[in-house]
Amino acid sequence: MSDVDEADRGVRYQHMSHWGMFEAEVSDGEVVAVHPYPGDSDPSPALGNIAGSVRNKARITGPAVRRGWLENGPGPSSARGSDEFVSVDWEELTERLSGELRRVIDTYGNSAIFGGSYGWASAGRFHHAQSQVHRFLNSLGGYTRSVHSYSLGATGVIMPRVVGTHWKLFARSTSWKVIAEHTELLVCFGGVPLKNTGVNHGGTSDHPTRGALDALRRRGGCIVSFSPLRDDLHGAAERHAPVPGTDVAIMLALAYVLATEGLHDTAFLASHCVGYDRFEEYLLGRSDGVPKSPAWAEQISGIAADELVVLARRMAAGRTMVTVTWSLQRVRHGEQAPWMGVTLAAMLGQVGLPGGGFGHGYGSMNEPGLAPVPYPLPTLPQGLNPVPDFIPVAAVSDMLLNPGAPFDYDGQRLTYPDIRMLYWAGGNPFHHHQDLGRLRRALARPETIVVHEPYWTPMARHADIVVPSTTSLERDDISCTRNDPLLVAMHAAVHPYADAQDDYDTFSALARRLGAGEKFTEGRSSQQWLEHLYEQWRGFVRADGGPAPSFDDFWTDGQVRMRTDDDLVLFGDFRADPATHPLATPSGRIEIFSADIDSFGYADCAGHPRWYEPEEWLGGDRAQQYPLHLIANQPRSRLHSQLDHGATSRESKIKGREPLRIHPDDAAARGVVAGDVVRVYNDRGSCLAGVVVDDGVRRGVVQLSTGAWYDPLDPTDPESLCVHGNPNVLTADVGSSSLSRGCTGQHVLVQIERYLDELPPIRAFDPPTITSRSARGPAKWS
Repeated sequence: MSDVDEADRGVRYQHMSHWGMFEAEVSDGEVVAVHPYPGDSDPSPALGNIAGSVRNKARITGPAVRRGWLENGPGPSSARGSDEFVSVDWEELTERLSGELRRVIDTYGNSAIFGGSYGWASAGRFHHAQSQVHRFLNSLGGYTRSVHSYSLGATGVIMPRVVGTHWKLFARSTSWKVIAEHTELLVCFGGVPLKNTGVNHGGTSDHPTRGALDALRRRGGCIVSFSPLRDDLHGAAERHAPVPGTDVAIMLALAYVLATEGLHDTAFLASHCVGYDRFEEYLLGRSDGVPKSPAWAEQISGIAADELVVLARRMAAGRTMVTVTWSLQRVRHGEQAPWMGVTLAAMLGQVGLPGGGFGHGYGSMNEPGLAPVPYPLPTLPQGLNPVPDFIPVAAVSDMLLNPGAPFDYDGQRLTYPDIRMLYWAGGNPFHHHQDLGRLRRALARPETIVVHEPYWTPMARHADIVVPSTTSLERDDISCTRNDPLLVAMHAAVHPYADAQDDYDTFSALARRLGAGEKFTEGRSSQQWLEHLYEQWRGFVRADGGPAPSFDDFWTDGQVRMRTDDDLVLFGDFRADPATHPLATPSGRIEIFSADIDSFGYADCAGHPRWYEPEEWLGGDRAQQYPLHLIANQPRSRLHSQLDHGATSRESKIKGREPLRIHPDDAAARGVVAGDVVRVYNDRGSCLAGVVVDDGVRRGVVQLSTGAWYDPLDPTDPESLCVHGNPNVLTADVGSSSLSRGCTGQHVLVQIERYLDELPPIRAFDPPTITSRSARGPAKWS
């Protein structure tokens, strides 16, 4: 395949990453520079994390086994995360790991293995960690799985019940081209944060959001943003800075004006929706005695009632799109914001019109607004999983700490399985998951934890068996997404570092030892799989009359440009003819009231969208002790926690700590100034962060991004101070509701104080202690 030549400086290799398409410039086995794809109108600055990443000190150089597991055998252990590791060779690792898989399956059954593997590991279609590990575990008889995502745990459950789909809201959303040409008023709950549009699963060849927003303004369109953070929207806009988590109250107030002033589209509500009458009883206060008026919303959100009245009238007077970011559903009762956004758009009657209706996810990543391709993607088949057990993805700690306990989910009463082995490949739950002290106690429960990783992430440090994986720069692959015109040849830029190995080769060796080699590999090498996947995709394109060169020509040329649906309008066909193109809901229409959800009887998710006062509320008793509302949003300097050790990410730190933004008044009240290091704390935990004073943050609010690699001052203590600035030591590990049990890590109440002790060193990127077998004698267990 690729002819990697590491000796010549200036040799470039085309590649794709979640931050965009680029050429990697290589010298002496390392990527020394990254050059964005010339066709990208707004390249992501996070590409700067790639150069220097292959030979970084955080790389795992070879197979390793935790000392306690090696000497004492499988079993629960609180030493995970603090124990040293022992270096082993590939033969021993394969023998021990295959033996442990056989033991767990024979003793407890396949449901005792949890295939975690949640994350964005690689933009490649074949060397995709999640696909690889799931295919491998299915070849052995299956595993307990997770459903939905930390990003969209609430949306993934509520939207199929309301509009009959989840993925179409992003993959087939109204295009930026249509918005730029037709939208008169773009009302953005959560803004449209450009920093998030720098990333896209599977990569991207262009970042058009900035240009589309500029074009909309040039045409005379107006953008209104509701967010406590000014920079959640690019450029000049009408900005409202509400109390965090009050967007649903604001939307209800806007709906109240529409209903009471006769500005709602009753014909559309009758022809394309069900249940509006039930919702209106609540909206007007007939069912609970509380009219959801602008004056009511002002007391909750801090947004003036007269401003809401004026905005509602403007929304009804022109072509209006209502958008809700993903961040708004990563809270308690997170189902309500997107549901209410759909309801508000339905009341305006513009769903399915060019530039009008509803959007979910604009500014959450790059995909929403991009034109989709009409072909299926080349995808590694994962096989069938006969194990029925699953959990909502954000319930990992609940599952590990409460085997056999019942739980509610989407109208079902389920039971947590008894997990004996965690098998993780690609992803770092210490970025995604809440209440890291609780997570660490949960990770002490299984008998064995296996992690495939290129780097010594916090998850790798908590493993018993560490499998060193290659990065995407060290292997050939192909990349494409459902919303980008390019199918891209990803050429390996460098040879595998140290003793790292492709996950496919590791799984192939394990599968052969366990008698499932042929089932896993189907007799194909990695190169043969790439050609096979390409040929499958090529068949779909040729049937459509599109360009479909041979694999060899594709690999030489580096890319194929596909047809895209550029003028897409979400739910346009449904609007035109709801009988011929019904939604996949029980009624075939938009379910403003869901009889199914109502029948579940959940106290925390009713049959229509409504306002629930958050438990962590600024006016409650808890707020007296922790008066600052922390927003734990996505970082601008990286994707989640990926390549936190990269140059761009590390340059964003303050004295090595993750930056925390705070309003000047709140900083002055606590005696802190820009550049100080503060302790951020509540009753769950604490972390250090570097202060950035910023009047673009609402008073009473601080912002600390997720993704700093967890770095406890005392690795033996699950409650220890994180010296690096991971906000998940502070967040509550509770689900959004009984319906979805989605992640709620976006908001948390905290207090801060200036840190006066000597600053502890940052050890997050240093490898753990790794010894040879001879340093402590032979293993006692085998």
